Amino acid sequence: MKKNILAQAIAIALMASPLAASASEAELLKRLNKLAAEVEQLKAELAATKQKTDTVEKRQDALAAAPVAPAAPVVMTTAAAPSGTATAVAPVSTVSTVAAASPATMLGPNTVLSSYGEVNYTRPRNDSSKSQADVARAVIGITHRFDEKTKMVAEFEWEHAVTSASDQGESEVEQLYVEREFNNGLRAKGGLFLIPAGLLNTNHEPTAYYGVYRNFVETAIIPSTWREAGFGLSQSLDNGLTWDTGLTTGFDLSKWDASSTEGRVSPLGSIHQEGQFAKAGDLSVFGALNWRGVPGLLLGGSVFTGKIGQKTPDFPAQDARLTVWDLHARYTPGKWDLSALYARGTISNTEALNQTFAGQPTPVPSSFYGWYTQAAYQLWKNSDYTLTPFARYERFNTANSYAAMPPGLGVATGPNEGVWTVGANFNIGEGVVLKADYQKFKVDTTRDRFDLGLGYAF
Repeated sequence: MKKNILAQAIAIALMASPLAASASEAELLKRLNKLAAEVEQLKAELAATKQKTDTVEKRQDALAAAPVAPAAPVVMTTAAAPSGTATAVAPVSTVSTVAAASPATMLGPNTVLSSYGEVNYTRPRNDSSKSQADVARAVIGITHRFDEKTKMVAEFEWEHAVTSASDQGESEVEQLYVEREFNNGLRAKGGLFLIPAGLLNTNHEPTAYYGVYRNFVETAIIPSTWREAGFGLSQSLDNGLTWDTGLTTGFDLSKWDASSTEGRVSPLGSIHQEGQFAKAGDLSVFGALNWRGVPGLLLGGSVFTGKIGQKTPDFPAQDARLTVWDLHARYTPGKWDLSALYARGTISNTEALNQTFAGQPTPVPSSFYGWYTQAAYQLWKNSDYTLTPFARYERFNTANSYAAMPPGLGVATGPNEGVWTVGANFNIGEGVVLKADYQKFKVDTTRDRFDLGLGYAF
C-alpha cells in the first residue's frame, strides 16, 4: 500500500502544474531534488501513520478478546478527546477511511493556479530615440484534476499590456485541453494545445530560456508559441523515448497578405489560426520523437504537414501543402548547458497564387529555414542566486526560395541573416530571472541592440 501511494504521489506531483511539462531540464532537476526530499518526508509520515494504525488494531483486538459485561457495553468516541491524546481510540470505520484516502486528496487541492510573465527593455545601439519598454506578456494558467488520470489545462495570455481595438496588445487563449492517462502510460488529449516542435514551443517561460527575447529561429521559422486545435496521443517509454502524434487544424494560406512585410518576419506566423474560427477543410498531422536515455541528454525531432488551401472557393492554391520539421539536441553536463537546432519549412504549389501577387513585395516562399547553436555556463551560485552567462549564434532566412515565376515577375530571395546574442541570466530562487544581453546582426546592422528583462514563472 505504501509503495502504491508513493508512486501515485510522485506522478501527481509531477503533473500538478501545466507548466511542469514545459520546464527546462535544469529546472526539472531542481524540482526532482526537491520532490525527493518531500517523498522522504512522506515516507516518514506514512511510517508514523502505519505505526498508529498497528497500535489501534492491537487495541481493538484486545478489546474484542476481553470479556465485556452486558450491562456495561464499551462505547468508543473521538469527538470529546483532543487530537493525539493517548486515550483517544479511533473506531474501525475511521481507520478504514484513512487507509483508503486518495493520494490526490492527501497531497493537495485538485485545482492549481500557475502563471508566468515578462517585462523587457530594448535600446538600439545606433538610435536611442527608439528605446522602449514593454510588458511583453502575462499568462495565467489553471489546471484542474478531475481524478488521478484526468485533468484540464488552460492558459490565458495578455500581450503588450493593453488590449483594445486601437492598441497593439492581444488577449488570447494559449491552451485549453483535457488529457486522460491510461494504465500503460498512454496519454490522449483534445482541445487547443501546443505542437511539440523544437526546444522552445512547449518550454517557453522566461525562466526556461536564455536571453531577453526568444530566439529568432523558434519564432520566425517555428512560430512559437504555436498551438492548434485537435486530438493528440503521447507516451513515455522505459527506454527514455517519448513519442507524440496527432490530428489538428493547420494554417490558412488565404490569409497571406503580399502587400505586408509580415510574411517576411515569419511565414507561418502570418497565416496561423490559433483556434479562432479556424478553417478546417484541410487538417494536418504531426509527429515528434524525443529521447532522454542518457542523463542530461535530449535528442529529438518533429514534423508537421498538411494542405493549407482550406478548400477556399476560387483560391488559386487549393493544393498548397506545408511541411515543417526540425532536429534538436540539448546536453547539460555539470554546469554546462549546450543546445542546437535546425528547422526547415516548405510550401508547395504556390506558382499560380504568386502570379496574382505580381508587383507586391511579399509573395509566398517555397522554402524557409534556420538553425542555431548555444552554450551557457553556470558561473556562480550562492544560496538562491545563480549567474549563467551564455552565447548564441543563429542563422535564418524566411524567404530562402520561391517557386518558378514567368520572366520579369521574379522576386529576390531573402538574406541569410546571422545574429550573435551574448548575455547572462541571473536567477533568483526557482521562479524569478533577471536578464541582460547584446544582439549583433550580420546583415541588418540597424537592428543591433541592448536588452534587459525581468521574468517569473510558477
